[in-house]
Amino acid sequence: MNYRQTSMRLLLALGALLLLGAACGGSGPEAQSPPEAPSADAGASPESTSATTTDCTDPTEVVLQSLWLAQSQFAGYYAALDQGFYEDLCLDVAILERSQDIVPISVLNSGGADFAVSGVPMALVPRSEGANVVNIAQIFERSATLQVSWADSGIRSVEDLRGKTVGHWGSGYEFELLAGLRRNGIDPASDVTLVQQNFDMSAFLNREVDAAQAMIYNEYAQVLEAVNPDTGDLYQPEDLLIIDWNDVGTAMLHDGIWADAARLESDPEYRDTARRLVQASLAGWIWCRDNSDACVEVVLDNAPTLGRSHQTWQLNEINALIWPSTNGIGVMVEDLWDQTIDIAVAEEILPEPPSAGAYRVDIVEEAIAGLKAEGLDVIASDWARSDVELREGGE
Repeated sequence: MNYRQTSMRLLLALGALLLLGAACGGSGPEAQSPPEAPSADAGASPESTSATTTDCTDPTEVVLQSLWLAQSQFAGYYAALDQGFYEDLCLDVAILERSQDIVPISVLNSGGADFAVSGVPMALVPRSEGANVVNIAQIFERSATLQVSWADSGIRSVEDLRGKTVGHWGSGYEFELLAGLRRNGIDPASDVTLVQQNFDMSAFLNREVDAAQAMIYNEYAQVLEAVNPDTGDLYQPEDLLIIDWNDVGTAMLHDGIWADAARLESDPEYRDTARRLVQASLAGWIWCRDNSDACVEVVLDNAPTLGRSHQTWQLNEINALIWPSTNGIGVMVEDLWDQTIDIAVAEEILPEPPSAGAYRVDIVEEAIAGLKAEGLDVIASDWARSDVELREGGE
């Protein structure tokens, strides 16, 4: 059994265990192509979402399954709670954090949540096994996955990984790396030494791997929060080299909002709830874009175990995954979807491309129309990263 088959079976086995107690099913709607990019309407950060419900006496209860623990990666949802955007649209939203042994799409498919946040490949695997789910808003437009090396390693490109010890997390996160290796003529089974690393950078800091997997918003920052024993100061970006899979062309789509496809077709109230949830969530992300310091405070209120500078860095980099938004925040970019699918099939994550109905854009288009009616900028064509000073340990 080769490496990618082993990884895929482990991922599918985890989903199968969670699906043993699951019920639900059905068929999804036809996929729709993204629209032409709408023009950006400049405006202030949302004070409320459009179509505010002024006579709401019985809010719709909604459970949103998150992809991980509370942190700036999910800031927009916590901001929508904190700023009352969900409440404005007559929603009573509970955000469920995820533990390592939970697959968000399986929770959604089993009825344990009404909606879920998930990366595209991690959602399409259980979908290919029968989970009837659909992407209704693709929040992140860019991948955050990097391979990080020391500046003295000389690893400036994928070709330079040949013969090196390369770390990765497994669990489906390694496929951008594997695709990048193969597309550059490197056999992952023989031309590199692949080792599974923990979800931290200890192996890298101890120089046990030549190149470590890292999210730019999290593990990369962990290195820059560590003290260089040779200088007594924190490591600096110039101490590191990175390979960005967005530049290589093997990036895959990460966080989006997923819904129950059958319920969308059969239950008009659920579809209306989906539109309101997406609209208020997008308003939360817009608010975090325009009020980053205040948004970090919201995150810290919900995730007090992570430091302020780390969460500030993370929000800055998460915003960079969203903004500028090609078609308006949440509207799928078809070329990036196709790239993700091509890699998923080539790497045997999926046996074949997903059937029609894996994503739809009608709901997010309606949500964006509501936001634009409030004068909000849903594209942010001029957005740029801020300078963030990291402190030791991310404090």
